[in-house]
Amino acid sequence: MKNFKLTMLVTCVISALSGCSSSNNTVQITPNAPSATTSLSAQQLNTLVEQYFVESLQFNPLGGTFIGYNEYNNQFINPISEQQRNKMRAFTEAYQQRLVAIDSKQLTGQALLSYQILKRDLALSVEGQGFPSYLIPINQMSGAHNTFAGFGSAQSAQPFNNYQDYENFISRADGFITWLDSVEQAMQQGIQQRIVLPKPLAEKLLPQFKAHVVSDVKESLFYSPIKQLPEQFTAQQKQQLTEQYSALIMDRLVPAYKKMSDFLANTYIPQSRDSVGYSDLPNGKAWYEYQIKKNTTLSLSADEIHTIGLQEVSRILSEMKAVKNNVGFEGSLADFFTHLRESDEFYYDTPEQLIAAYEAVKLKIDARVPSLFNIAPKADYIVKAVEDFRAESAAGASYQSPSPDGSRPGIFYINTFNLKAQPKFLLETLSIHEAAPGHHFQIALQQEVESLPLFRKFGGYTVFAEGWALYAESLGKELGLFTDPYMWYGRLADEQLRAMRLVLDTGFHAKGWTRQQGIDYMLENSSMALSDVTAEVERYIAWPGQALSYKLGQFKIQELRDYSKKQLGKRFDIKEFHTQILIDGALPMPILEAKIKRWVNSQR
Repeated sequence: MKNFKLTMLVTCVISALSGCSSSNNTVQITPNAPSATTSLSAQQLNTLVEQYFVESLQFNPLGGTFIGYNEYNNQFINPISEQQRNKMRAFTEAYQQRLVAIDSKQLTGQALLSYQILKRDLALSVEGQGFPSYLIPINQMSGAHNTFAGFGSAQSAQPFNNYQDYENFISRADGFITWLDSVEQAMQQGIQQRIVLPKPLAEKLLPQFKAHVVSDVKESLFYSPIKQLPEQFTAQQKQQLTEQYSALIMDRLVPAYKKMSDFLANTYIPQSRDSVGYSDLPNGKAWYEYQIKKNTTLSLSADEIHTIGLQEVSRILSEMKAVKNNVGFEGSLADFFTHLRESDEFYYDTPEQLIAAYEAVKLKIDARVPSLFNIAPKADYIVKAVEDFRAESAAGASYQSPSPDGSRPGIFYINTFNLKAQPKFLLETLSIHEAAPGHHFQIALQQEVESLPLFRKFGGYTVFAEGWALYAESLGKELGLFTDPYMWYGRLADEQLRAMRLVLDTGFHAKGWTRQQGIDYMLENSSMALSDVTAEVERYIAWPGQALSYKLGQFKIQELRDYSKKQLGKRFDIKEFHTQILIDGALPMPILEAKIKRWVNSQR
């Protein structure tokens, strides 16, 4: 589910279960209770964090739309410029100065957690501003260009319910065009400084822009809102909006997309780089170390992580061999991988069949979740195919959080672009990860927790969100799933994917691995389709450090479960442990660990 503190909502960051919305299975979602008397320091902190959240939206109006702040619906993000970077730096440093003036020794409970989180976030933001990420502002996996297209499709968070909504998007489009021009300028500077995307990633960007260069306005994605004009609009309003949108698309958006397409094809791609790792960029080693710290919140070196990955890949391969023997397959593990990749019995014939299968698994899992949880989100989620315009480059599955007001459910996206990349044996494990009790459970619950400061309610950490989702997969057998050996293989395949990520991410960005080396390694150690492997490899190249968060987050949560169980013995309650992990929202791993250990001590 996709890293500013609001991005959890754009990707994930980034969001009820029919079986979990029953009053018999839910409790009021209230964070750990504060002390009876609120100290002056706590009052000062509460004021500061609320102001921080509201003021931060000026840098991310798209996030404002996702969380229902409609006053931002006509704005796009600021164009890339030194002035805007200075403004962001001044904002961050001002809040650091205000925070340090608060006496943290007087804080407890939620106030202490908020102080620790904000202090860490601000320091990390200042550190990150020392690296020129603005020179590579978009890639094939992420960027405001895709968020904008989603908004314009009328299938995302941008509302199109009244006349003002339609006017708002026109204004937002003006901002997008200005921003897109600044993106080209920034990427041109990147060429001059040799800070550019690897060639395979740059090439994947091109079709994302060319898709919007149309000759017939009705073929444009951005004409979609006109195709669903509300019935209550007058004939004059409908005619006026149709004319406005037609002019916006053909006179401004298509030329802007054409200009960017030409820049990519004629200038940027020819000068993109052949190497793929951050270690090949200026100050790349320090830049990658920062990415590890940002994404994992842990103090681990690239070498340590690489070694952990190699050990996990080997362990999981052994378990895969056991499944091969269990199902009576004669041949090597490599032969078994080929069998799983190529046999039609493991794949659906149509996208509709695939989506229907996930909808059926949803009902099955929802009915079993209460056995391990005493809290559940009120918000529902739906299963939906990834939109065509981004399917070729999108991940195999992803999650988008529900709207805070409940008007829009969470979305569990399945990529139906290549059905051979969506085997049947992934149904259970992938549904657990992306939906319940994985991403949907954690992110929707976080939004629903009462009295949680907004910067935490709508914030997040990749290592927490992805670590939780992978830990949730490990609960499958406890939920009565994975009884079919192939479904258990699916769980192992998913875990193997996350283990290989530790090897490949560090391999690319710290050890000089090539793109082909990464592809060969994944094909050798998994049954994944080549198309899926290629997309995964290019994802790790585009998002250094992000792929490390899954396994490392899972390890930490499992470690905390083992610690709690050992310390509490018979008093250990798995439902209460899960509540303690989830009830305070996403936390950096060191802060989560300290919190769980305080909880364990309080239970003795």
